[in-house]
Amino acid sequence: MSKIGRRPIPLAGVSAKVVGRVVEYSGKSAKGAYEIPDILQVALDGESLLISPVKVTSDTNRLWGLHRALLANKIKGAGEGFEKKITIVGLGFKAVKKGTTELEFSLGFSHKIMFMIPADVKIEIDKTGQLITAWSSDRELLGHCCSQICALRPPEPYKGTGVYLQGQQIRRKAGKAKS
Repeated sequence: MSKIGRRPIPLAGVSAKVVGRVVEYSGKSAKGAYEIPDILQVALDGESLLISPVKVTSDTNRLWGLHRALLANKIKGAGEGFEKKITIVGLGFKAVKKGTTELEFSLGFSHKIMFMIPADVKIEIDKTGQLITAWSSDRELLGHCCSQICALRPPEPYKGTGVYLQGQQIRRKAGKAKS
């Protein structure tokens, strides 16, 4: 039995309708449909969705947990959305929002780096330009966008300067030792 798959998915302000193997959901942030594979079935149980296997095979547990997690992310995103914070550390390192679709990064290179913001992601930058907050109803898109931003200047291990997700641990190395 899948430990993740058997947990119910709370709807929490999202309306959902089950039509065969397709779950149609609609919330304040997004709406869409999610199709479940043949070996699983979905049932609406009051204010939650339950996924259960139709037949038990060797793939049942991993597909059961996977599709439960993916559907739960879609429903949570439609209701409240997801948020990630990115920190920029370094002297003169900052980000500036240019219009609604571009970010301009100054990260210690000889040139500025332009980054196109995906359509479903909202980004806000604080007044220092060193804290970026990103929101989206799609968890996968938000994670991909944030990882692309962090890849512009990965944190270096000696001083810790660079771009990284807030809460991420940076493995620091010792510098030169005086003998």
